[in-house]
Amino acid sequence: MSEPAAASVPDEPPAPSAFHRLADFVALPRLGGLALSADGRRLAVGVQTLDPERTKWQSALWEIDPEGRRPARRLTRSAPGESSPAFAPDGSLLFTSARPDPSAKPDGEDPRPALWTLPADGGEARPVVTHPGGIGGFTVAADSGEVVVVAATMPGAAEPAADAARRKRRKEAGVTAILHEAYPVRHWDADLGPAAPHHFWAGRLPVEPPAGASPEPAALRDLTPDVTPPDGAGEEVALSPDGRLLVRAEELPDGPAGRRQRLVLVDTADGASRVLVDDPLADVYAARFSPDGASVVCVRESMSSYEEPPDHTLLLVDVASGAAHDLTPGFDRWPSAPQFGADGRSVYFLADDDGRHAVFRVPVDGGAPVRLTTDGAYSDLQVARDGSALYALRAAFDHPPVPVRLDPEATGQHPDPLPHPGAVGPLPGTLQEVETTAADGTRVQSWLVLPEGASADAPAPLLLWIHGGPLMSWNSWSWRWNPWIMAARGYAVLLPNPALSQGFGQDFVRRGWGSWGEAPYTDLMAAVDAAEQRPDIDATRTAAMGGSFGGYMANWIATQTDRFRAIVTHASLWDMDSFIGTTDAAYYWEKEWGDPRQQPKRYEQNSPHRFADAIRTPMLVIHGDRDYRVPIGEALRLWYDLQKRGVPSKYLYFPDENHWVLTPGNASVWYETVLSFLAEHVLGEDWQRPELL
Repeated sequence: MSEPAAASVPDEPPAPSAFHRLADFVALPRLGGLALSADGRRLAVGVQTLDPERTKWQSALWEIDPEGRRPARRLTRSAPGESSPAFAPDGSLLFTSARPDPSAKPDGEDPRPALWTLPADGGEARPVVTHPGGIGGFTVAADSGEVVVVAATMPGAAEPAADAARRKRRKEAGVTAILHEAYPVRHWDADLGPAAPHHFWAGRLPVEPPAGASPEPAALRDLTPDVTPPDGAGEEVALSPDGRLLVRAEELPDGPAGRRQRLVLVDTADGASRVLVDDPLADVYAARFSPDGASVVCVRESMSSYEEPPDHTLLLVDVASGAAHDLTPGFDRWPSAPQFGADGRSVYFLADDDGRHAVFRVPVDGGAPVRLTTDGAYSDLQVARDGSALYALRAAFDHPPVPVRLDPEATGQHPDPLPHPGAVGPLPGTLQEVETTAADGTRVQSWLVLPEGASADAPAPLLLWIHGGPLMSWNSWSWRWNPWIMAARGYAVLLPNPALSQGFGQDFVRRGWGSWGEAPYTDLMAAVDAAEQRPDIDATRTAAMGGSFGGYMANWIATQTDRFRAIVTHASLWDMDSFIGTTDAAYYWEKEWGDPRQQPKRYEQNSPHRFADAIRTPMLVIHGDRDYRVPIGEALRLWYDLQKRGVPSKYLYFPDENHWVLTPGNASVWYETVLSFLAEHVLGEDWQRPELL
């Protein structure tokens, strides 16, 4: 089957690239999620494309040839779409989907996500596990093929039938209220409760019935009947290869209104559980079993404090005794997503490193981690069971995620992509890595996207884009904040990694800890200063943009300098006291900033709203009402403060978007508004109100 192509706008000539026209950009296929079969002969990946009405995404599963010889081919097709692929040991492909069961009688309700299986030899997909709350996730035992599913369950209704009845009574009574008895009450864009995740044993999935016979659904047994809202049993689970043990990350209270994670082992035969790793000074999560099931590797993230940022390491844990030791002592990066090699003698993991998100290997019997990859940001790492290869999705600023094959031992790798259905075509410019030195002598790394034609004779206007987090870094492709759209319109885009960015060492994070308006700000200004010295950059036409923490920095910049012609602030923090009191995980932020009543210094020195009188730069404020990480009140207060001071400003409001703007139509309007605002203030053009606003 041929690759899906970006759909062009009807009756319009082709654009020079998919980034010159927003309709073409939004229609580009997007890859996410990768799964490798037990025999190593098949890869599956999820691919999102626009639906026929071009108003929402549809996800389908495609097969990738691990050898790179055959073109990609589509495996599934339905309007609700399919996601979360995983192979069972027999080669069948499991996935979740809300597509209707063709063998079930319609009941008037919209189908909820179920677990489906697609036979290894082709044929029709069929549902194998259902639950009234929908299947939110699942894990498969690598050797036995037994399955555990995650499903949201109403309090006191562990049996699926009781859960369905409880939901029905609430609906018929018109009840939407939720009673909370513990913090938190919401997460990102979701209200927590009344249902909470439980883990259900499904065992070996039922075989396909003979022709004409009704399929028997898997019988579910609750392994976590005693969990309660808001956290329940959590979403993160892994099975031992033989299916006898389940390891899960459990949330538990940590002081007043605080939370932390520990690891719990569950015997799948009888549901008996015991704590495997419980560290009062850390969160412990991302656990994976060794091939023999005797060990677990996991991430230990130390608790941050008013004085110190968090730190990360990997723990190797003996399943029988619970004894744990540090697998990456002295490693000055933050490891994530660990998993064992095929023979169990090494662990592979990912970590940000100098503006990349690289693959590392560390021996379990001691030794320093070894970086295997050069450029790129890797995800969805898959280990071939015969030890012959690794597979992953690799992205970078100059290409979206693509599947690649890696050598498990070699260093310095940058492999060519395998044939895949996610090509984006030519880019409207070039990518460069640049660096400068901050006032304290620290190196600051950045990425610079230059538009075609930028030169000393035709210097490009400059956009400073500031990443969120703040504990992250610019290292990869972004569909939400894509610099190539701006390059197609002639802008250069500077993407710096200032203090607080990860991948540059613990001291680099520490430089900005609790003082967001100091080193992070001066690092950004140093990066802009260096960029403006280039002959291909027009220092008289610059703007700044940022979202989340980047939005905080955009607001802070507006109060500290008038060097920019325009500032765009998305999902931004404005009043730090108000933000920490209303965000979805206040306890996390209060560890760094302190209680504003008892430790007001950081709020007084770093909260942008205290310096609002200094703002002179035109600002575009953008926010979604479903944003629970940075609640909408931050934007409303910022907008009012700008308006009452007469600052030229606009407010783009999304009633049904969250911390990110995700739907195709709203994403297009986001870009249209940003481009029009910048064109007015940076390029000196007339304001053009987007047609659909």
